[in-house]
Amino acid sequence: MSMDDGQHSRRRRLMHFPCLLFLQAVLIVLFGFFVEYDSPAEPAVGGHKTPVSQEGAGNSSAAGKKTAEGASGHHASSDNDVNTLGHYYPMFQDVHVMIFIGFGFLMTFLKKYGYSAVALNFLIAAITLQWATLCQGFFHGLEGAGSIHVSITNLLNADFASATVLISFGAVLGVTTPFQLVVMSLIEIIIFAGNEHLGLEIYQVSDIGASMLVHVFGAYFGLAVSFVLRRDHSSDKEGPTYTSDTFAMIGTIFLWLFWPSFNSGLAEGDAQHRAVINTYYSLAACCVTAFALSSLVSKDNKFDMVHIQNSTLAGGVAIGTAADMMIHPWGAMVVGSVAGAISVLGYRFLTPAMNKKLAIHDTCGVHNLHGMPGVMAGIVGAITAAMATQEEYGHSLFRQFPARVPELNSTDFDQLKSQFPDMEPGLGRSATTQAAYQIYALLTTLALAIVGGLLTGILLKLPIFDQVPRHRLFDDELSWEVPEGEEHDEHQQAEHGRSKRMAPIAGSEPVMIPLMNR
Repeated sequence: MSMDDGQHSRRRRLMHFPCLLFLQAVLIVLFGFFVEYDSPAEPAVGGHKTPVSQEGAGNSSAAGKKTAEGASGHHASSDNDVNTLGHYYPMFQDVHVMIFIGFGFLMTFLKKYGYSAVALNFLIAAITLQWATLCQGFFHGLEGAGSIHVSITNLLNADFASATVLISFGAVLGVTTPFQLVVMSLIEIIIFAGNEHLGLEIYQVSDIGASMLVHVFGAYFGLAVSFVLRRDHSSDKEGPTYTSDTFAMIGTIFLWLFWPSFNSGLAEGDAQHRAVINTYYSLAACCVTAFALSSLVSKDNKFDMVHIQNSTLAGGVAIGTAADMMIHPWGAMVVGSVAGAISVLGYRFLTPAMNKKLAIHDTCGVHNLHGMPGVMAGIVGAITAAMATQEEYGHSLFRQFPARVPELNSTDFDQLKSQFPDMEPGLGRSATTQAAYQIYALLTTLALAIVGGLLTGILLKLPIFDQVPRHRLFDDELSWEVPEGEEHDEHQQAEHGRSKRMAPIAGSEPVMIPLMNR
């Protein structure tokens, strides 16, 4: 290890210990001041539960999701609210697995960066889910006594927020220090929560799979950070091995299996059923199309593992915004097929061009898995919203698009109120107006993600932040104790990593025998 490496390591050790402990202490103090159990988690008083505050329930309508009452305009009964854990916990566990196993293992394809891919994913997600609970609560508005009431739905929303940061992490994988990642995560969640509040509360869009608010935001925020941090990233360590690619496929399979839960986690009733079905078929069609296109555009018409690991998932992103809408199974399959094709073509042609022409280094290709399919999801959602009619949806139309409920004191609202006494007044939007707001949310998300990412990248380039040394890009040895035999230094590889050597064999001329390196 060089002297520069040693100095960098000492600075890094000095920063990790106090900074992480200080951050966790601050989070504990903030939770102590602002966070309380919501009613379903409070102990029973006098043998019965206090009814859940409807404002508290709405507190968890983040990340493009819709709660039982917040999305429908109907107030759920207190008994139903008390039992929300049994309803939401299976979905929460699926999403939790996606965050910590799916995203983590998907990024293990780098041959010398497996520790960081899984473990830093673990660390960043653990920090983010706490910080997101606070930021989402602050933007929603503090309740009585200035507190944020948390229930199982808040945990789900915090996981969705964590996914945003992990998508951005994929764009800068291997080229940032852990300290830079922590700072990036804290800033990103603040901007994300603000954009989420704007999309859900002000624009009142429908984005049940969070394809606009999570995937688009995370992808373009990360790409903007990468653009500012641009440098020569060429390295022989930026590549897979047979084993590392196999590990990455574990992440792919977990994400592929659980994506229906991600897209339907906080939907309700018939909308939740549609979200599961549409995501299921979109992913299946996407998988087949991705394999086909990979064979078409790859060398010697063979399958490319990069495409299979990533592009097979694009259907889950592309259907996300419209997952709970009446897009029909065949429509979901069309969306998935197109998304798979776009993603493969992006990996084959667009990513190299972005790297060469714009100096945007995208380690995991998040633009192809999350960015373009997310934009596609926003467009599909707007088109589907423009076609939504009460004849097709029935009264579920007003659960799907609460802003389309007629305004208070209008004749139409009075008629609805007579049929559904719990109906709350809306904004009286038309289908085309709702579609326009869907597009507004997509454009706003793109703008805030790009501007926020650029500003964050400028901050991360300040001298206070150590940059990754050139020869330590995509290398675990920058931050981890690596087991003996896993030498990462170039001079050690040259010494111990020769691919062949001469070995005498009795009764024959010397032959070439390959050396096997771990």
